[in-house]
Amino acid sequence: MKHNGDDRMRISFIVVALNAGESLRALLSDLRAQTLPMEQLEVLLVDSGSSDDTLAVMEAFAQDAPCDVRVLHNPKRWLASGINVALDAATGDAIIRLDAHARIPADFLERNVEALCAGESIVGGSVLSAEPGTDWERVMRALDTSRFCGGAAPFRNGGQARYVDTLAYALYRREVYDRVGRYDERLRRTEDNDMHYRMRRAGYRFYFSPTIRSYHAARSTLRGQLRQKWGNGYWIGRTMRIQPRCFAPRHLIPAAFVLALLAGLLLCPLSAWPLAGLLLVYGALDIAFAVRSALSQPRGRLLCLVTLPFLFPAVHIVYGAGTLIGLLTPKGEAPHA
Repeated sequence: MKHNGDDRMRISFIVVALNAGESLRALLSDLRAQTLPMEQLEVLLVDSGSSDDTLAVMEAFAQDAPCDVRVLHNPKRWLASGINVALDAATGDAIIRLDAHARIPADFLERNVEALCAGESIVGGSVLSAEPGTDWERVMRALDTSRFCGGAAPFRNGGQARYVDTLAYALYRREVYDRVGRYDERLRRTEDNDMHYRMRRAGYRFYFSPTIRSYHAARSTLRGQLRQKWGNGYWIGRTMRIQPRCFAPRHLIPAAFVLALLAGLLLCPLSAWPLAGLLLVYGALDIAFAVRSALSQPRGRLLCLVTLPFLFPAVHIVYGAGTLIGLLTPKGEAPHA
């Protein structure tokens, strides 16, 4: 059922950025090309103390943008605090936040509004991986998007219109935030997990629309991938002590795998079979998913096939170890993970 005035609802478009000037330029270019009437849009750009030209990019866009734009500052620098700065300033009927590294087609906002106007409170769609430029970047994309290694979230895998447990780059009616509150600024990487759990607990549902598409570039280096997975795992561990119910079982599988490896190693003096059985099952899945990922590539298949069987376990171990260390880190300590 439509809410009154839905067809002309005002959208607050939020980007919180830190040292992302080049990527932000591309996203703001996409924003200019949106088919949604610009008078329905306000843009809130939040700089988190960037040392590159991010702030200059924001200010330049604000000077000649075809819509209302405000440039805000996030003195605490963390993403959760930056989102809260923007939410406090937002005046729209609905709110959407994108990462600076995202790209959006021209109908992105219009499709979101159409889905919201159908009577939903939270809508979103597929977040696809941007087209890589080199074969190695293709490997990194396969590593980031494989269901075996981090691509199991529903918004990564498309499908029919349905209700799901979480969305990325979603559009929320303002009333959702008015009821649920602001992001927990103790959290560094898991603020959306906590917020979405609170939204589900308040009775809101996440509607996935296959007509909505956006794009996000995977980190192009192995070091960047591993650093990201370590940080994600670490903050899952930290958040488990604050809001343990906000995670799905898939978030804890890498930690369980690392624990199983450690247990198998400890049992080796008594019997090597537990560790051998674990490695046999994991190895079969590892190779199967590597072959599947390699065959899905239009080019660079051989490089994917050769590298992914080694990269998958590296990511699982780093992610799982991060989760366990996050669980064990003394309360109050929060390194820049």
